[in-house]
Amino acid sequence: MKMKAILLRQFIKPSPNCYGSEGKSIFSRHSSLFPLSVFRCFRTKTVSRCNFRAKIQNINMLDDALCVYDSMSRIRPLPSVTQFNRLLSQVVNLEEYSAAIHIFNDINCDLGVSVDDCTMNIAINCYCLSNRVDYGFSILGWFFKLGFVPDVLTYDALLKGLFREKKISEAQGLFRKMVKEELCELSVVTYGTVIDGLCKSGNTPMAIEMLRVMENWSCKPDTDVYNMVIEHICYSRSCVDSALKIFDEMCEKDIPPDEVTFKALISGLCSRSRGRRSEVKMLIKKMIGNEIYTDVFTFNSYIDALCDRGLVDEAKDVLDIMKQQNVKPNGFTYSYFMDECCKQGRLELARDVFYSLRKLDYKFCPHVFGFDKLIRSLCEEGLVDEAKDVVDFIKQRKGVLDVFTYSSLMDGYCLQGRMDEARNVFDSLSGMNVALSIRSYNILIKGYCKKMKIDDAMDIFRKMPRKGVKPDVTTYNTILQGLSCGGRFSDALEIFDELQAVGLNPTFDTYSNILDGLCMNGQFERASLFLDELERREGKCLDITYYNIIIDGLCEAKKHDAAQAFFRNLSAKGVRRDVVTYTIMIKGCFQNGLPEEAKDLLVEMEQTSLLPNETTYNVVVQGFLMRGEYDAASKFLDKMVAKGFSPCSSVFGLMLDSLDIKEHDSPIFKFIRKWAPSTLTREDGSKIWSRKSTKKKKGGNQLYH
Repeated sequence: MKMKAILLRQFIKPSPNCYGSEGKSIFSRHSSLFPLSVFRCFRTKTVSRCNFRAKIQNINMLDDALCVYDSMSRIRPLPSVTQFNRLLSQVVNLEEYSAAIHIFNDINCDLGVSVDDCTMNIAINCYCLSNRVDYGFSILGWFFKLGFVPDVLTYDALLKGLFREKKISEAQGLFRKMVKEELCELSVVTYGTVIDGLCKSGNTPMAIEMLRVMENWSCKPDTDVYNMVIEHICYSRSCVDSALKIFDEMCEKDIPPDEVTFKALISGLCSRSRGRRSEVKMLIKKMIGNEIYTDVFTFNSYIDALCDRGLVDEAKDVLDIMKQQNVKPNGFTYSYFMDECCKQGRLELARDVFYSLRKLDYKFCPHVFGFDKLIRSLCEEGLVDEAKDVVDFIKQRKGVLDVFTYSSLMDGYCLQGRMDEARNVFDSLSGMNVALSIRSYNILIKGYCKKMKIDDAMDIFRKMPRKGVKPDVTTYNTILQGLSCGGRFSDALEIFDELQAVGLNPTFDTYSNILDGLCMNGQFERASLFLDELERREGKCLDITYYNIIIDGLCEAKKHDAAQAFFRNLSAKGVRRDVVTYTIMIKGCFQNGLPEEAKDLLVEMEQTSLLPNETTYNVVVQGFLMRGEYDAASKFLDKMVAKGFSPCSSVFGLMLDSLDIKEHDSPIFKFIRKWAPSTLTREDGSKIWSRKSTKKKKGGNQLYH
């Protein structure tokens, strides 16, 4: 039987126009009916009469329908046309329109069943749903020839077909004819079809006008009709205020809004560039007040829509309402919310929600995407222990963690220098049969290099190919930087050669690391030659950052004259110096006891339309403070603050270390009292200033905490 159904499927195609200009049927036993004839020829046993109504009701797929039709077509006398109509309706419900049309043809021509108006309506509907409304009108002509009177269902199908094929003017013409000639009694469905078609074709004003016509006629619009207009206005991002006005009219006329109404309005309010939080909250409360109790999935769609538009506070309101209504949020609910919180930098809010959900007395399975973002954000803020709590929570709730989540946790440990814990996470992944990604390796290698554990980094680096992971250019750049900073420049050059040998292209970071390594090892001439070679290869001047590396290296090595010469030579090369270039040179001048030259560079910098940035001002102030020139430092501090910049904590610390606190009238002391934060800390975390405590040290008058 299954093979027969497959054979029929091979033959079923949209049938040609079956009606001549005179309305006569041109169905042929030798064309479109052939497939069903072939289908039936497989059956040789006599089929007994049975309860076809029950069989038709149990149809779930096309093969079932074809089997039932085969049985019906073999019984004599044939079942009534009503039974065949029921079968056709089931096939239409399966959206198998082509099959329904072929069965209709076979019933009419091969079996000789006298079709009725219901059969004809089904056929018209099938053609219209197949985007062949012209065939539908052909059947309408035959409709009249057989003496049937088309009813509202007939015209509704034709209207829908015209709108589906974007034949708006023809649809409007048919509707006007229906009204003018009173072809049938119009129903709510008829008006709804026209309104829906007008909305989908972009004719919203005409749809609203049609709605007003309905309101004044005996056929009043119902909730579905109002929803059509409201949905189109809201989802097409038209003026949501007009949708709200229609909603108010519904309520005034005691037409009950449903879940579709509220969902469309909330989506429309969410789509505004600036969320209308109070109105969203009001609508949700009104929905609950109307006893439209929605489930977690609908609430999730609201939260997702709000988060998608960055409306975190509104989403939090919905989350609170869910709890008030005893609708239990699931993993998706929290994931949507926390993901958007972290994207917007609202980490504190995401943390609050996480700690509140830990206290819930019901369990759900967390979905990793939102929690992964929370873990990354916590690690970036140095809250790696909290990130570990989130990981443990997900594991306890049977959530699935991927390699990206574990890599984020590793990165958090590495940023804090907690390499043993980072390595434990790394090793645990191998034990869990989780495929380690290139990112996982790069994070661990970078962590080891940052802690100057170069041998451990190299060990991981060399194991990568054996684990089936090919190092990328980021891996090589990280190793290069670690070796250079660790003073192992000969090894760095070997890695540089290896990078090119494996077919990877050096990047900006690659060349920067090589130059940095050369300078750190005092090989300035070689660095300059390397830069010249790069210039020849590129055929143009390089990024100013490369030149800044060499200037900075010369200044740090106290080779001020060489740095000055290199700095001046940039103009001759046609290289445009930037703020960083000047800041490096100004710092070098102070380090070499040349404050006047530093001032000259500052003036020259401004003359070339380069404005000092916050780092430049901090360098200048530090330079004057270290020389004990407090008045000059104070003047630059005033300039700095006037331009909206702030001194760094190291500058404040230097001021405190350099001043005699007896000088309470000192401009520097006044500056500290006015501008210093309530608490300052050194890089090691120790406090160097607190407004809460200003005590005197023994043997001196220094402020300390």
